[in-house]
Amino acid sequence: MRTIRANALLILSIFLTLAFAACHYDSVAKGTRPSTDSPRRATDWDGDGIPDAAELRTMDDRENFKRWFTAIAERQFYELSDAWTAEQRDCSGLVRFAWREALRKHDRAWFQRFGGFEIPVAPDVKGISLDNNPLGELLFLTDTGEFSEFADARTLKVANCVFVSRDRRRAQAGDLIFFHQPWVQRYPYHVMIFLGKEDWVVYHTGTSEEDHGEVRKVRLSMLDQHPSRRWRPEPQNDNFLGFYRLKILNQGD
Repeated sequence: MRTIRANALLILSIFLTLAFAACHYDSVAKGTRPSTDSPRRATDWDGDGIPDAAELRTMDDRENFKRWFTAIAERQFYELSDAWTAEQRDCSGLVRFAWREALRKHDRAWFQRFGGFEIPVAPDVKGISLDNNPLGELLFLTDTGEFSEFADARTLKVANCVFVSRDRRRAQAGDLIFFHQPWVQRYPYHVMIFLGKEDWVVYHTGTSEEDHGEVRKVRLSMLDQHPSRRWRPEPQNDNFLGFYRLKILNQGD
């Protein structure tokens, strides 16, 4: 009797194992994986830490995002939006603000709240607007693999971007430019946004207890002549880290 029972359990175990394997194979073969409610454990086929459902998967969405992202950032040079709160105004804050606002629905209420735009600069992003983004407002990946509403310049570089090049000829609109000043204790990383129109960049100078800083728009060719060599975007400058692309933009069609 014990032998019969043991054999029955063995057969059942083998059957369940084969059934699970078949189910798993069918799922992978169709290009899908079981999803979870946790963004940290969601499907991430390219292994970049960003859930597939939170990435810009079509060329149209990527191009529309870049147009909104760069236009919103550039607009802050001409007129600061009231939607960008004062305590968030620094170099990484400009990136976070333009990123989040680029993903919003740009309806009449948005134009009234944001100010500075009279007509849309592009169609809205469809795939991961803030209305259907699985991350909600927690757009920024952290070192721990969690998502947050905040990311400083170092976290943007390390967790939310991929390196492109130190050669500006390979840069695209919406890429970020990073500098590193290791002797600066509080904020050693600095980030700028490449606008893609000729060689313009826009950035916030940063804040301190004595100075709230400002948004500047300059050409890379002007930065090439910066009095301090550490701010020159040249490959021979060790403080210039290069051009980086947002992970949500680093997708194939």
